[in-house]
This record gives sequence, C-alpha cells and structure tokens, in this order.
Amino acid sequence: MTHISVTVDGTAYEDEVEPRLLLVHYLRDRLGLTGTPVGCDTSNCGACTVELDGASVKSCTVLAVQADGGEVTTVQGLARGGAWTPLQRAFHERHALQCGYCTPGMIMAARDLLRENPRPTSDEVRKALEGNLCRCTGYQNIVRAVLAAAEEGEGAEESAAPGRRTASGQEVTA
Repeated sequence: MTHISVTVDGTAYEDEVEPRLLLVHYLRDRLGLTGTPVGCDTSNCGACTVELDGASVKSCTVLAVQADGGEVTTVQGLARGGAWTPLQRAFHERHALQCGYCTPGMIMAARDLLRENPRPTSDEVRKALEGNLCRCTGYQNIVRAVLAAAEEGEGAEESAAPGRRTASGQEVTA
C-alpha cells in the first residue's frame, strides 16, 4: 500500500491505496464520487475526464498515486452553493446530452478549453473535444453549449492573469 494525500473537490483526503489503483476507481469506489463514470477503461471515450492540478486528464489513465499532493476537480465539484456554472447551464439549456453518460467528461474537457481559449470558434471546440466520444447527440448541441458558455464568460476569469481583467471587465486580483 502507498500513502497519498489528495484534495478532491476542495476536500483533503489521506489514504492508503494499492499502487496500481486507477484514479477513476479511487474517485468512485473509495470516495463515492460516482459523477465520474467508468467508460471504456482504455482512454478512448473521455467520459472519465477530470481536472488534475488544473489540467484535464482521463482518470482511467492516471494512477491514484500520481495524484498524490495534487488537486482533483470532478464534475461534482463544479457547482458552488447549488448554482451551476455557465457551462453546466448551457449543456442543460441547449440539450447537449441525451443519455448523459459522456456529459461529465465533455464538461470537464470543455472547461479546460475555455480556460485556455475563452472565445473559441466552433472548429476549435470540435478539435478540443475530439478525445471525448458521444454516441447519442451528434455533437451539434454540445458545440453550441460550449460556445454559449464562452459567451457567458465561462473560463474567462480563470484564464486571466493576476491584476488583469476578465472578458466581462471584472478585475482579477488573485
């Protein structure tokens, strides 16, 4: 067993884990965070995408021990005080899901895109999400949702450097 310390969705955890335990199984089975689905277990579908230290990763390709000392954000950790992010709202309002299985990974990958590029084009959204598969939607509404969230300012605040302003004009000081 290997000792790890990891922060998940703002909560610090100390655990003993098998060195071969995948992060997706740690999140689901140990912490009960079932919003991160196990999709293909081969990194092809992207359903298990989470953020590790601010970058999106497919949690079926990361060992829990690799997250030691890190910060993980799952789709369950996005809403604050019960309020959805603009991206979550856009997925809901634009019907960017059908069965919903791919949705957590799509949202997490889209967050990564919007943090890096707060005003992407349709082609840039498609390129950024090409590692995430959806069998139901045909992607049109997913792309529309990401573009709508960009219009609402999702990612703009997180991408701004300290002392700068976001796309909406708010000063960022942190």
